[in-house]
Order: sequence, then structure tokens, then C-alpha cells
Amino acid sequence: MDTAAPPSPTIALVDDDRNILTSVSIALQAEGFALRLYSDGDTALKALIENQPDLVVLDIKMPRMDGMEVLKRLREKSQVPVIFLTSKDTEIDEALGLAMGADDYIGKPFSQRLLIERIRAVLRRTANRRAAAAADTAEPDMGADPIVRGRLTMDPARHRVFWDGGDGRRGDVALTVTEFMILETLAARPGFVKSRDQLMDAAYSHDVYVDDRTIDSHIKRLRKKFRAVDHQFKAIETLYGVGYRFNEE
Repeated sequence: MDTAAPPSPTIALVDDDRNILTSVSIALQAEGFALRLYSDGDTALKALIENQPDLVVLDIKMPRMDGMEVLKRLREKSQVPVIFLTSKDTEIDEALGLAMGADDYIGKPFSQRLLIERIRAVLRRTANRRAAAAADTAEPDMGADPIVRGRLTMDPARHRVFWDGGDGRRGDVALTVTEFMILETLAARPGFVKSRDQLMDAAYSHDVYVDDRTIDSHIKRLRKKFRAVDHQFKAIETLYGVGYRFNEE
């Protein structure tokens, strides 16, 4: 007896740039995704609440209601995963967006292949979180164990990261999916060096090209986020010409 194929994930794309709506929707449909397109935040918000997709790709700067406001109101009703897609590329915007509940962040101009890979990564992470939550409800002991490395605690099932900043301070560090995967790879074997190629393989699929500077940028942002909790953070070490390693403290 034939079994029905699972439905294609539905992606809501919200952007006031019709060229992006057209080109990205064609690329996503070619990858097997179902698409819903919206050109302004107000219309999108109503539709997203009434008929939730599997993931939202959301521009920040839009007429009628910007992406930050859409996310704020959406989070009052739904935990649907959201990737910000924006021409604004300041760390303050990224930090605010992640703190408000975005799952990842990608700046324009962008590679469509990279966006597709980020979408797949967020969908996988979301599926893992739901599976872990279901397992916890049925069997409390079946949840995946957090990764604890010295002052670092990572919860892969729930995509949460904590750092013990000392003096009783335990900070929640908001990471993008890519940053989380890089840190998880480093923390898996403390003291062992990971080359940039190894970190790229962990964070991106083999058919997505990124250069060395992309990994360096992710490491820089990881350090900055941890130093917001602990200004003396130095657990991620650079070995020039070789790669990076995580040192337990």
C-alpha cells in the first residue's frame, strides 16, 4: 500500500521588493517548498496568525508595519520560526531581532542558495525542538542532554545557550542557527582545533560556497555576544593559520 508523501513545508515570504518576492519564490518552489507571498507587514501579520506557515522569511524595512513590529505582534500569538531578511546589517538590529524571537538573520544582498540552506537548518532545528518537547512530555528522561563545557551550557533540543559570567550571573546568549552550529562543533571536543573548512562543513551544506572570512565573521560575532555577558570571555581561541578551538574554563 502506497503511503502519502509528507506535505511540502510552507514558507511565508514578506518583503516589499517585488523583485525579491519573484526571484526568491521561484528558487524556493524549485526546492519543493510551498510559498505564500506578502508585500507589506500589516497584511502579512493577519495572514500569519490566521493560517500559520512552517517558517517566515521577513524583511525589516517595509511600509505600513515594519518587520520588527510584525515579529513583536506575531510572538504574542505564535512561535513560528522567523528568519530576518534585510538590507540593514548592524549588530544592534541583529541583537534586537534575536532578542525579540527571530531564529536567524541574513543580510541583503544574499545568496539564494545560502538562504535556502538557512531555511532548511531552521526547519530541522524546529523539528528537533518539537520532538524533544514531545519526548519530554511522554518520558521526562528521554530528552537530549544539554552540553556542558566548563562555564558553557548548550541545549541543542531547545536551541538555548547559557554562559556563567561569574558572581552568580548566568547569561542567556541568543545565537543564530549558524552561530549555534559552529559553537556546538567547537564545544564538542574542547581543546581540539577545528579548521575553517571543518566549521564550514558543520554550518553549511557541501553545495553552499562560503569563504574563510564568513567563518571569521561568525566567530567575531560569537565572541561579542558572549562578552556582553562576560567581558572577560576568552573561551574561543584563534590559532592563526590553523583554525579555532574551544577551551573550557
